[in-house]
Amino acid sequence: MTAPLNLGIIGLGRAFTLMLPTFMADPRIALVAAHDPRADARLRFAQEFEADVFEDADALCADPDVEAVYIASPHQFHLNHVKLAAKHGKHVLVEKPMALTLEDCREMIAAAKTANVKLLVGHSHSYDLPYLTARAMIATGQYGRVRMINALNFTDFLYRPRRPEELDTAKGGGVVFSQAAHQVDIVRLLAQAKATSVRAFTGNWDAARNTEGAYSAQIKFEDGSFASLTYSGYAHFDSDEFMGWWSELGQGRDASSYGRARLNLRGASATDEIAMKNTRAYGFAGSEAFRAGDELAHNHFGFVVVSCERADLRPLPREVLVYGDDARHREELPAPIIPRAEVVDELYGAAKSGKQPLHSGEWGLATLEICLAILESGRIGSEVGLNWQV
Repeated sequence: MTAPLNLGIIGLGRAFTLMLPTFMADPRIALVAAHDPRADARLRFAQEFEADVFEDADALCADPDVEAVYIASPHQFHLNHVKLAAKHGKHVLVEKPMALTLEDCREMIAAAKTANVKLLVGHSHSYDLPYLTARAMIATGQYGRVRMINALNFTDFLYRPRRPEELDTAKGGGVVFSQAAHQVDIVRLLAQAKATSVRAFTGNWDAARNTEGAYSAQIKFEDGSFASLTYSGYAHFDSDEFMGWWSELGQGRDASSYGRARLNLRGASATDEIAMKNTRAYGFAGSEAFRAGDELAHNHFGFVVVSCERADLRPLPREVLVYGDDARHREELPAPIIPRAEVVDELYGAAKSGKQPLHSGEWGLATLEICLAILESGRIGSEVGLNWQV
């Protein structure tokens, strides 16, 4: 039997809640330790997994039973937590965005190299099977080279409960840091070429939530291909409508729930909103990311079409549609048994077998560079060149 990877968790918030069904269902993962500032979250983790919990992140990283650390703390703490894990010789999976500055990313990469540990960045939706399958299909050469990619997603992101810093761009708030990281990762995965420049526009249209809620960006690649990325988190149109009413997490959606996000926030104070956010995190008062008995499809991040020389490919939650020169066909995907199992595939291979991860620190730095370029291009009104692409 395959020996499980002993995983410690830093941060038992919403990101962990979304990854928890994966960690619980995959026999390759053993949850052995956790750190979080909330006592109720630590207590629940200790009881549910018969695991050690720590008030201090350094103490968790020093635990000899921990082989790897999943860092799901707020963005601004990623640098310190990665350095702590590396100092104690632990492999690291750090949530996206990797950090808020390129300098922090480079420092994290250097710390992992010095300690000879693997550093992975994610989960982003570029781990999802529909996009990995489309990438593999393109790599066969059957459809010719990628020439253009269009990616579009409309969600209610800005109207989900937020802490104040999540609505402050300078502190990593807004859709560019948290959501563009997904979309940029997907486009880079499918383009299979280095990006060279970005031209973008950003939208900040609600004074009560004073950060970027939308963007539109054009990315040029060194092979002459290009991509168009559009995202809105303003809770009006919902691109799950394009995805057969499968949600981003692969769950069936009820189209009649339109407007719920804005309605839930109406009249809420900042204190109320923090309390509402805590109900979406792990803890005794927290909600679960998946309901028992849910029928699952694969995760997705909205409408994506990859235009190759001889076909257009459209990844969907249960298939990849291929629109060829003479006919259309579908490449059916196996139903997910474990949601987001692809994350464990990469993490386990890196930690246990020393495999070089696709979503490495260098990969995460390149994605952050494009996210920062979207913000900069929107600010200065011109194209921004890129220097750290892989």
